Amino acid sequence: MRLLTIIPPDTSVNFIGKRKIAFVFSIFLILVSLGAYIYQGLNLGIDFRGGILIEIKTQKVANIEQLRLRLGALGLGEVQVQRFGDPRDVLIRVQQQDGGEDAQQKAISIVKNSLDVLVEEYRRTESVGPTVGAELIRAAILAVSLALAAILIYIWFRFEWQFGVGAVIALTHDVVSTIGVFALTQLEFNLATVAAILTIAGYSINDTVVIYDRVREELRRYKKLAMPDLFNLALNRTLSRTFLTSVTTLIALLALTIFGGAIIRDFALAMIWGVLIGTYSSIFIAVPALMLLKLSRESFNTESEQENSGD
Repeated sequence: MRLLTIIPPDTSVNFIGKRKIAFVFSIFLILVSLGAYIYQGLNLGIDFRGGILIEIKTQKVANIEQLRLRLGALGLGEVQVQRFGDPRDVLIRVQQQDGGEDAQQKAISIVKNSLDVLVEEYRRTESVGPTVGAELIRAAILAVSLALAAILIYIWFRFEWQFGVGAVIALTHDVVSTIGVFALTQLEFNLATVAAILTIAGYSINDTVVIYDRVREELRRYKKLAMPDLFNLALNRTLSRTFLTSVTTLIALLALTIFGGAIIRDFALAMIWGVLIGTYSSIFIAVPALMLLKLSRESFNTESEQENSGD
């Protein structure tokens, strides 16, 4: 029983015919992303560059401008102040101080002495040194690299090597473009963003595997259908599932962006971009890449014959 028919079952979109346009767009997107990263870099958060993070609850509704003026006059360098959640909840970021851990603790004391008359509760105080920040950068790069490698191996064993390479091409496209968005917009890049990138990889590969599984089924079913037509058939037959999954995920992420507060907003924005670009790459990059990689139906025909002989 079909419960949802948002996309008609007889839909026949020529996705493969648009692959050249998609490839040109993707190459342009990757070049822009790399250019933005090289020339602008990322707006690294305290997690990576080191610094002080203080979360407070003020006695009255927080006057952000007053807090910025008060903290800016302390001579501690760059200070960021932002409200999140409740009007009395404030997050304060202070740049890394010269002089090691003692200098960080001294700066925390200076900030607290300046704010004591306004603060009802100090909810969190953290100090991240530059050494820890560098280690976190290495760990983040390693985490993303290992995730991509594991995905390649998994799909290679489940399907054929062309599927594994195609999936990694699509995932690399998603990761690089997401980093490019953060470089262009200068949104803060922190550990939550790394978590978002890994989540994007998981979401994208899930979508890609569903489509690849349909491709494999059609390869076994249609022995003489031209490969471009077969790929289009697989994409159109999974289009409804892809559309519904993306839309429902986006609805949840939009709610997080609007109502989740400043702490989770960057994560939600990264995920929104990731869902959009992940859906695009699953359709226009992962499957067309199989044509470039010369996927052959011979191995699938052999599997089918073996299954029939076993019956």
